Amino acid sequence: MPVSPATTSVGFIGLGIMGAPMAGHIQKAGYKLHVYTRSRAKAAALIEAGATWHDSPASLAAASDAVVTMVGYPSDVEDVYLGKGAVVANARPGSLLIDMTTSSPSLAARIAAEAAKKGCRSLDAPVSGGDVGAREARLSIMAGGDKAAFDEAMPLFACMGKTIVHQGGPGAGQHCKMANQIVIASTIIGVAEGLAYAMKAGLSAEALMASIGSGAAGGFQLNVLGARILKDDFAPGFLVHHFIKDQTIALEEAERMGLKLPGLAQAKHLFEQLAAAGGREMGTQGIYTLFRR
Repeated sequence: MPVSPATTSVGFIGLGIMGAPMAGHIQKAGYKLHVYTRSRAKAAALIEAGATWHDSPASLAAASDAVVTMVGYPSDVEDVYLGKGAVVANARPGSLLIDMTTSSPSLAARIAAEAAKKGCRSLDAPVSGGDVGAREARLSIMAGGDKAAFDEAMPLFACMGKTIVHQGGPGAGQHCKMANQIVIASTIIGVAEGLAYAMKAGLSAEALMASIGSGAAGGFQLNVLGARILKDDFAPGFLVHHFIKDQTIALEEAERMGLKLPGLAQAKHLFEQLAAAGGREMGTQGIYTLFRR
């Protein structure tokens, strides 16, 4: 049956910085929304707007035609999908299972295999764009899994993102996200170093951004996160400890493929320093504080 607000009930698990606005866009599009997260308080606004609360992933899966997840770590993904009383074991046959967490490519392939045994379709569809992209429904969504399932899920993806690309089979979406995070890791270090240099040299923040923000250095990391840095705004759009998780996955996958990534390894080392210094809950732009000190 085609995915549409008239025929499809959607379950959403994980209502954090990214998940809450993503689920809100699905609800505003007219879908009947079912929600579960560890803290019910995070679901309060969605429940007030008509979403149905569930006390477990199992209950939510049993009530949903499509399940979307946006949780924290691969271990959380595994628990939600493959643990006892989890999504796969309780999903309706024919359900679409869409994990949008940044997670392990090999875990995505496992989930797809287990979902197929239950007659369900699974997609790994991590996103890029941060809290701003989530709030403004303009995320970049990179999906792995069966192409027919991807096509069926497009109406849901269109609620949350603007750039929506099928990358290949199970796990391909996660591999694409790893490439994304590898690029970001060295880029945000460069932004932090460049801004630290400019401030030490006594340049005007406004004049600096007027010049380099519109030149070859421009981009999200400089123009959005760099602007936050210059306002001493280190609130999380994407949490440092989640970024360390992503870098760890990417380095493990690279090692498995026999690939050396020295820039990523150095970035991970610096972000681990930041976390140890109390910056675990900062946004990734918090890396600047290491250079400021």
